[in-house]
Amino acid sequence: MKIKHLEDMQTLVGLCKQRGFVFPSSEIYGGLSSCWDYGPLGSQMKMNVKKAWWNAMTRRQDIVGIDAAILMHPTVWKASGHVDGFSDPLVDCKNCKQRFRSDNTDSYLEHKKCPFCGSKDLTEPRQFNLMFKTHMGPSEDSTSVVYLRPETAQGIFVNFSQCQVSARKKIPFGIAQIGKSFRNEITPGNFIFRTREFEQMEMQYFVKPGTDADWFKQWKETRWNFYLKLGIKEQNLRFLPHDKLAHYAKAAEDVQYRFPIGWQELEGIHNRSDFDLSQHMKFSGKSLEYFEEANKEKYIPWVIETAVGCDRLFLALLCEAYREEVTIDDKGVEDTRVVLGLHPEIAPVKVAVFPLMKKPELAVPALKLRDELSELWEVNYDEAQSIGKRYRRQDEIGTPFCVTFDFDSINDQAVTVRHRDTMKQDRVAISDLTSYLQIGFKNF
Repeated sequence: MKIKHLEDMQTLVGLCKQRGFVFPSSEIYGGLSSCWDYGPLGSQMKMNVKKAWWNAMTRRQDIVGIDAAILMHPTVWKASGHVDGFSDPLVDCKNCKQRFRSDNTDSYLEHKKCPFCGSKDLTEPRQFNLMFKTHMGPSEDSTSVVYLRPETAQGIFVNFSQCQVSARKKIPFGIAQIGKSFRNEITPGNFIFRTREFEQMEMQYFVKPGTDADWFKQWKETRWNFYLKLGIKEQNLRFLPHDKLAHYAKAAEDVQYRFPIGWQELEGIHNRSDFDLSQHMKFSGKSLEYFEEANKEKYIPWVIETAVGCDRLFLALLCEAYREEVTIDDKGVEDTRVVLGLHPEIAPVKVAVFPLMKKPELAVPALKLRDELSELWEVNYDEAQSIGKRYRRQDEIGTPFCVTFDFDSINDQAVTVRHRDTMKQDRVAISDLTSYLQIGFKNF
């Protein structure tokens, strides 16, 4: 058997559309650039990704959750530096009228020419603020300006004291949040890797000054192990320290994944110092200091941030899971099986239930079995076409186990369970099926 892994993003885009993971947004109207909708399988898988991250964070005793509003007081973004400094260098090509960032386009940086048409008739780079601006209320003037948040972190910082007091947490502790963010990217693209509307999964961990270096190291290790647990191979991950630090950072490293488009950022881990709380104290006039009762000491906490893009993690897991198994039989006929080897925690469908044939005496008990298993897991029922084609459909969407109710099942009250990755088949008593599957999920 020859195994081929994903080599280009377009193959994955086609599978995602065909099987209901991700669709182009507003497609019946021609679509909208770099906007995507998550379909029946994609929305479930994305929910599983968020759940895996949320559980990894909030089941710890030192982290609580929050869900802050997307619209915030505009001064928040002045304090954070986004109003004055959240921008990219924008260049216009006078020949083809395309716009692009001048800081990450190789052809421009090396030759000062348009990456689209090759023209050198370009404008000088100018700063372009990435925040989406809108107005709140009936009037549209400078007093009604609000922004769609470009990151979820600030909602955590402005609620630091209220979370700490209400949850009765002592330093060190963290606040986690999952939510939508919006950035008016100049050059989005590469499927769902870079979009203007995306979801972030961020956790800000508040620590005592002087302990930040140790916590930075600990959170690097913790986050690395999270990806390994979800089935990402270690050789496809790496840490990359930032050459240039943001104005607020003491240290910063990215967890990068080897996508088909090359090594790209998956998650940022940052030592943000005490910049954020200090800035919000300054602009709001409210104290965000922490009082340590044991030492009778008051200080502004430092922050270790872990911030991962939900959409990027979704994409990385699909890239990691995709494989084509190519076999050639004795007659030289080639057969290809497409498989998404997703970890069961992430797979949108955990179990598929089939009647061997589309006959009432098989379909009725198979549906009953589906309903029973659905109380525990996401279950798919399929009775269309041959059993082999049904297996292949489930392989393509990453379903770990398929359960087939056949004619023998009527008498022996047992079913055939097929394993996605090995295609091994076991005969299992229906009374033992739940425990069999539970053990199978645990052993992945």
